[in-house]
Amino acid sequence: MDTPISDFIREYAGADPVRLHMPGHKGAGDAERFDITEIPGADSLYEADGIIAQSEKNAAGLFGTAASFYSAEGASLCIRAMVYLAQLAAKRRGLPETILAGRNAHKTFVTAAGLMGTEADWLSPENGTLLSGVISPAAVEAKLKARRYAAVYITSPDYLGGMADMAGIAAVCKRYGTLLLADNAHGAYLRFLETDQHPIAAGADIVCDSAHKTLPALTGGAYLHFGAGAKDLIPEARHALALFGSTSPSYLILRSLDEVNRALATDFPQQLRQTCKTLAALKRRVAAAGFPVYGAEPMKLTVTPKAAGYTGAELAALLAKKGFICEYFDPDYAVMMPSPCNEPAVLEALAAFFEALPKKAPLKSTPPRSDLPPKAMPLRQALLSDCEKLPIRQCEGRVCAAPCVSCPPAVPPVCCGETVTAGAIEVMRYYGITHCCVVKEPDRGI
Repeated sequence: MDTPISDFIREYAGADPVRLHMPGHKGAGDAERFDITEIPGADSLYEADGIIAQSEKNAAGLFGTAASFYSAEGASLCIRAMVYLAQLAAKRRGLPETILAGRNAHKTFVTAAGLMGTEADWLSPENGTLLSGVISPAAVEAKLKARRYAAVYITSPDYLGGMADMAGIAAVCKRYGTLLLADNAHGAYLRFLETDQHPIAAGADIVCDSAHKTLPALTGGAYLHFGAGAKDLIPEARHALALFGSTSPSYLILRSLDEVNRALATDFPQQLRQTCKTLAALKRRVAAAGFPVYGAEPMKLTVTPKAAGYTGAELAALLAKKGFICEYFDPDYAVMMPSPCNEPAVLEALAAFFEALPKKAPLKSTPPRSDLPPKAMPLRQALLSDCEKLPIRQCEGRVCAAPCVSCPPAVPPVCCGETVTAGAIEVMRYYGITHCCVVKEPDRGI
């Protein structure tokens, strides 16, 4: 596997040139010497026809896509591009500019839709919580029978490791002639398992992957992938990314994505498969020790510790004392994301930690459930309204202006344009959300 971006940067740095170009550090430092700008030969991300285009073609071959494009600004940039492309396709096909989306979507989807004037019709996960649950092909089909949409948008794997039946959902979307968009930010590695579980292989049309979450890439490295069903939108991909991306993408990140190609073409897939086998055994040990494991995603360990008498926060604190730092925790879950870059001895020590941890009386509390809040105004109108940030106890009956949740997990309990209900406030309080941005009400005077 050739690495044209990495080769160019290495040769340039090795020549020790006088850098009369950005960045200002002029190559001083170990990482800085590989940090360049769009000098001759370095190509340009959103007009790529040289080394970047060649590297992206390599990635497309590895992922089995019709085309793949790089992002140096994470999957968030790719999500914005996907929403734009879905809106563009809707205009071309005479469809409503509304996307049918799983409610456990990342807040970037919500703000992207609001900024572009796209509406969202929500699919609530069945038997789930705010962050995770099942969105079935049957539920998607019931919605598509009732009305037409610009696209269907599914998050899989979700933040806790739940995985949707993407092949089943893709088959439904194809029957109704609807684009399927997949937020696969946590699942870039799924392509390289013994059985390909990537959404592109399942039939999704446009997919975003965060390379940095599960592959050996720098933070910010991501892909926008196209399946065969979206070939007509490939010519618009660079424009869609450029609309929202920086004109100064990091060459450190682009070089990292280029190097990932080499890893994926050599020994990383085998390491990945072995790690997944090790994790499967680890999960069985953790569950046998009295700590149930949630989700089917192979390379994520999500523990539900209340059965053993601990909250997620308590478990994460105990893990941290032993040097294990969780990706995320809340009252019900502790999420860990190992990778092939973790030594096997570390995973063995993690299993031993759970086997040695004393069990206590189970905690019976469960996450509050809340119906979808009623919609009071369009997404865009709410997002761009004059707003104020208030304690959640003062927000009942007000209209949400912006997603009021941090990242992680970045799944908002109330979305822009919805009325904040008592149930939504209960959910926010449960997850530690103390304030909410709401649309300012007009001053009616005396």
